Amino acid sequence: MQTLGLEGKIAVITGGTSGIGRALSLGLAEAGADVVATARRQQQVNETAQEIEARGRKTLRLAADVCDRASLERLLAATLDKFGKVDILINCAGKIKRTPTLSVSEEEWADILNTNLTGTLRACQVFGKAMLDRGYGRIVNISSLNAFVALTEVAAYAASKAAVGSLTRSLAVEWSKKGVTVNAIAPGVFRTDLNRELLDNSPRGKELLMRTPMGRFGNTQELVGAAIYLASDAASFVTGQSLVVDGGFLASGVNQ
Repeated sequence: MQTLGLEGKIAVITGGTSGIGRALSLGLAEAGADVVATARRQQQVNETAQEIEARGRKTLRLAADVCDRASLERLLAATLDKFGKVDILINCAGKIKRTPTLSVSEEEWADILNTNLTGTLRACQVFGKAMLDRGYGRIVNISSLNAFVALTEVAAYAASKAAVGSLTRSLAVEWSKKGVTVNAIAPGVFRTDLNRELLDNSPRGKELLMRTPMGRFGNTQELVGAAIYLASDAASFVTGQSLVVDGGFLASGVNQ
C-alpha cells in the first residue's frame, strides 16, 4: 500500500528557512523526513536546522543560493556524503517586486526571472541528475496563483511563476519514465512576515481578501499537506501537475 508517510526520506528545500519554505521544511520533518533546509543566510539556515533537529530529524547547516550553481553542487555533494541520497527536492526560493510594467528595468526583470525561474531550473538540474541516476525522485516546485491570473504591477513575478508551471510540465514529460515525478504547488494568498503589512493594511490586501471565497488569508501550515502528498509515494502516478491551494480564489467570480 502506498503511503503518505515520509519516514526514511531525505528532502532538500531551497528557500527553506523563511515563509512558505520554512513551513514546508518543518512540516516534512514532522512527517518523518530528514530535511536539509537551505537559503542564502547562514543564520537562518542554522535556526531552521535547530528546529528540524528539535523534531527528532537529521539535517545539514549549509547555505546555498539558487543563483549560484556551484553552491547547489556543494549542497548536493554534502547531502549525498551525509545521507547517501536525495529523495525529495522542493524549490521555494523566490522574490517579488512591485513595479509598473512600463518602467520595469531589464535588470530588475532579469533578476526576478533568474531567481524564480532559472534558479528553479538550476536546482532541478543539479539534484535531478542524482535522482535520475538512482531512478527515484520527487520534485515539487512552488508556482503561484499569479501564474493563472494577473495581479497589477508584478509582471516579472507573474511571468516567472507561469514559466515555473511550464517547466514543471516539461520536466515531468522528460523524467517521469525514469522514476522522477515533477509537480508544482500554486499557493494563493498566504500571510508571511514579508507581506503581513501589505495584506492587513492596504487597499491591495483588502481586495485580495475580498476575492478569496473563504474570507481569510492562508496560513503557511495549510500548504504542508499538499507538499507531503506530492513528495510521497501516494502520488506515484501524479506528475506534471500544478496543485492550487488558494481558498477558492481561482474558482471565484462574484463574491458579494
